[in-house]
Amino acid sequence: MTLEGEGRPKDALRLFEQAWDIATDDYELFTAAHYVARQQADIVGKLKWDETALSYALKIPNEDANSTLPSLYLNVAKSHEDLKDFEKARINYLLALDFENYLPNDGYGIMIKAGIQNGIERVKI
Repeated sequence: MTLEGEGRPKDALRLFEQAWDIATDDYELFTAAHYVARQQADIVGKLKWDETALSYALKIPNEDANSTLPSLYLNVAKSHEDLKDFEKARINYLLALDFENYLPNDGYGIMIKAGIQNGIERVKI
C-alpha cells in the first residue's frame, strides 16, 4: 500500500502478486486478489481479479468477510457497468445492497453506501 501511495503501481502490483503466489488460505487469497485488482490497467483485468477476490471472500467462514462484501460487489458491479453489461451490473449492485448492513457507520461505510445507491440509479432497467 505504501508503494501504491507513492505512485509506484508497478512495484505495488509486483508485491501484491507475490502475496497471491504465497497465500495459504481463503482470507489471504481474497486479500491479495483484491489488491491485485486495484492495479489492473483495464476493466476486464480488474473485473477478473475483483470476481476472484469476491469468490474467496464468500468462502471465508463465520461471516468474517461480510463487511468487505458490499465493496467487492460494488467493484464487480462498476466493472460490469463500465463494460456496458447493465443487467450484471444491476444484479451486483443489488447484492452489494444486501450486505450494506455490515458496513461500518463511518466515512468508509458512507462512501460505499453512496456508491451502491448511485450505481443502482445509473443502471435502472
